[in-house]
Amino acid sequence: MRNLHKIGAAALSVALLTAVAACGDDGGSSGSGGKVKLVVATFGEFGYKDLYAEYMKAHPDIEITERVTKAEDHHKNLAAHLATGQGAADIEAIEEGWIGQFKATPDKFVNLIDLGANDIKSQWPDWKWQTSVGKNGAQIGFGTDVGGLAMCYRTDLFAKAGLPTDRDQVSALWKDWDGYITAGKKYAAAKIPNSAFMDGPTVMYRSVLGQFDQGLYDNQDNVIVETNPSVRAAFDKTVEAINAGLSAKIAAWSADWNAGFQKGRFATIACPSWMMAYIQEQAKDAAGKWDIAKIPGGGGNWGGSFLTLPKQGKHQKEAYELAKWLTSPEQQAKVFRKAGNFPSTVTLYQDPVITDFKNPFFNNAPVGKIFSESITTMKAQYLGPKAGDINTAIQNGLTRVEQGKQTPDAAWKQALEEIKKIV
Repeated sequence: MRNLHKIGAAALSVALLTAVAACGDDGGSSGSGGKVKLVVATFGEFGYKDLYAEYMKAHPDIEITERVTKAEDHHKNLAAHLATGQGAADIEAIEEGWIGQFKATPDKFVNLIDLGANDIKSQWPDWKWQTSVGKNGAQIGFGTDVGGLAMCYRTDLFAKAGLPTDRDQVSALWKDWDGYITAGKKYAAAKIPNSAFMDGPTVMYRSVLGQFDQGLYDNQDNVIVETNPSVRAAFDKTVEAINAGLSAKIAAWSADWNAGFQKGRFATIACPSWMMAYIQEQAKDAAGKWDIAKIPGGGGNWGGSFLTLPKQGKHQKEAYELAKWLTSPEQQAKVFRKAGNFPSTVTLYQDPVITDFKNPFFNNAPVGKIFSESITTMKAQYLGPKAGDINTAIQNGLTRVEQGKQTPDAAWKQALEEIKKIV
């Protein structure tokens, strides 16, 4: 959700100086006054609203409209638009869990190298650049953010449960996920009304999985869910938290989940950097109650997205210039300081504009330092073409366990059967 940016807010549309684009809009028509209209299709919270206004002020011939859709719907819509040859936006965001699917058909996208992308290749770490390179060598996307991991928690709820609230002391509670579950049991024992230790299984599972060197695929695009013990380990550790009674049983990216951030329905949530933007948007009145500690197990990565240009766009040069500008180090730094999405451009990782930044919403947590450390210790997993759909199948299995509909073994077996159909 991104992250997931970025990975999936409730469906909404934000229009900037123009009406919201319908899904069938080809993004290539002229705007009012003969301006070039560019449609940017995203999901979650990319933090671009102010940047669009800044860009249009500097480029009065450009008119930008943003189309925001829930993550899964966004990627399904994009696949349909590419298949039919119409309906795609000028710039389409793609989350890392789906990038493998789309880079498998690079002929549907503009090869950014043809427009000069090699000149700015050094802005990104090699693993980020390579993640969006098709097998024919075409570069289909510019990296937006990366999802370095931390743990967001409610200090007021921790105090009620008799747990420490200082972020260093909280970090010391959970050097690993076993420590996290132990702390959760103490929270559950306090029996705070209408509040659980964690939201639900999805976010924990994805965060645990994101800490392993290898995930759903090997480097040859072979699905290794059944043979890689790390995937089952992430599943089982999440089940352990569920069975300990730590979950609020709220589906991620649902309306209840959104309200839960504000109402304190859960006291912790594994927090990729892009999650900060999501929390700030959903819990506007809870500023200062949230804080950020280290993630159990150290570093890791979940999320991060790319801006791509479908070939069907009618203003490819203008779209390229906008995508390049939005993902430049200067703009990524602005997004991080305002929204929380952590930059994917390496030049910023030692820059005081990032490392010295403290987020007032999160009790002045040194988020620049926290996420910089998380990113520098991570190893990026290889992401195959159906990673997003495979994770959905596993997450659905965890939900069935949480709802008491299946045993963990039965849920795992069904997930494996569904994965075989997916791939």
